Amino acid sequence: MLGLMLFCCSFFCSNQISDTTMIPVTYLALGDSYTIGEQVSASERFPVQAAALLREQGFEVTDPEIIATTGWTTDELEAGIAATHISKTYDIVTLLIGVNNQYRGRSVEEYETEFTALLQKAIVFAGNNPSHVVVLSIPDWGVTPFAADRDREQIRREIDAYNAANKAIAEEWLVPYLDITHFTREAAHDPELVAGDGLHPSGKDYSRWAKALLPLLQQALH
Repeated sequence: MLGLMLFCCSFFCSNQISDTTMIPVTYLALGDSYTIGEQVSASERFPVQAAALLREQGFEVTDPEIIATTGWTTDELEAGIAATHISKTYDIVTLLIGVNNQYRGRSVEEYETEFTALLQKAIVFAGNNPSHVVVLSIPDWGVTPFAADRDREQIRREIDAYNAANKAIAEEWLVPYLDITHFTREAAHDPELVAGDGLHPSGKDYSRWAKALLPLLQQALH
């Protein structure tokens, strides 16, 4: 009898685990032009490429839900989230925001306050599990052709200050952090990393972000 009970437990438990692994992974991506993929096809967006890589690793993943618009600042992303009325949780959430705060000359102190509020929301959307959220650093647009007539060094310093802030906040909230800024700075020597508008990343660059993001997403899902 004991052997039969152990067999039944083993059978039903294994079936339960199998059923659980078949539940599709859900992904929410929050951001601005870098998340929506300005100037690239939908399939080249970094969240879409990251989801495709997860599928290659055997995960069943739904198409990422993206709340992002070109030009959004932190407060505009906040308003965009509010307008969406999210009422469910997601297995993974990514957050990349701030370049337009820097572009418009807003203070790092204001950014810290608004970014913290956004990150707190991202954690809630991830079922109050900070390990299922990933913060991505802000790209350096100062190396692009668009910035040819601007003070590139000043842009670099300001981007670094913003990224120091979002990294510190991510660490405070125990959220994984991915630095993709160094990828974008390579565009100074590789024009293929820039989209046709001379400002935004190309699909080639986004593919590098997605590959770097993959291990963090896999860790969250195991």
